[in-house]
Amino acid sequence: MVMDTLPEAVLIQILASIPAVELVLVCRLVCCQWKNLVDGAALWILKCQQEGFTGTEPKEEAENWQTFYFLSKRKRNLIKNPCGEEDLEHWGEVENGGDGWKIEDLPGDFGKEFPSDGVHKYFVTSYEWCRKSQVIDLRAEGYWEELLDTTQPKIVVKDWYAGRSDAGCLYQLHVKLLSEHEDVLAEFQSDTIAIPQDNAADWTELSHTFSNYGPGARFVCFEHGGQDTLFWKGWYGVRVTNSRPAASPVLVRLLEPREAIAKRHRPKDTWLFTRGLWKPQIHLECTCLYARKHMQAPP
Repeated sequence: MVMDTLPEAVLIQILASIPAVELVLVCRLVCCQWKNLVDGAALWILKCQQEGFTGTEPKEEAENWQTFYFLSKRKRNLIKNPCGEEDLEHWGEVENGGDGWKIEDLPGDFGKEFPSDGVHKYFVTSYEWCRKSQVIDLRAEGYWEELLDTTQPKIVVKDWYAGRSDAGCLYQLHVKLLSEHEDVLAEFQSDTIAIPQDNAADWTELSHTFSNYGPGARFVCFEHGGQDTLFWKGWYGVRVTNSRPAASPVLVRLLEPREAIAKRHRPKDTWLFTRGLWKPQIHLECTCLYARKHMQAPP
């Protein structure tokens, strides 16, 4: 069967099985029909459904489903070691007062279990201020400059904190969006939250969303910490875990430039069959699966 005689719905099903980078870099160059399908919404909605980024009847109002897909692929926790499974690895110690930071297993003394599965440890502070921070390089995490400057995806920051039921404590969260030269473009600093002694030891989520922060954002600086209010030796201060900055894929409008994708792949000559002729395409590493199987370049 010749590919160009297939019904469009069948062709979309076939193309949806091809990796996204190959679709953008290679498959859209095969012919006008493939280009229109790769640039259209139906193919990317199907890929989003296949990977669980949207339901069978999409409710998201993405202005460009291709970009929605790429952002959804990257939507993950940008904080490394958010729950202390790797001790204090990846965290910088801004302040390490009292007896310093410690990692304990949930629920801990006079504590409660975390409200969702998958979190087994937490960081706990001491009798003087303990703060720790982590700087996230957005470009290193796969967010290209055109996206950050033009689309400016929402950056949602979440942190969980709790106290012991037998001790009072203080908690604070401070997050900044920084430019290439570490200028502060947007900032969120919570009030100093006081948890009284004889509290319920419940876990509480604090959340903030950065949006419309302007062009130039390249880094997220995440810092949190606290202490106890009784100045007891040991670790009776606030407990923190499951810290989570992530970029939201909703309502995106910028198609990722093919040049930006190409930069992430080693240059390599690729042959494509166009109008009856074999033509070399430069700076493409990937080859369409169909072309790879049926259109090998002649010796």
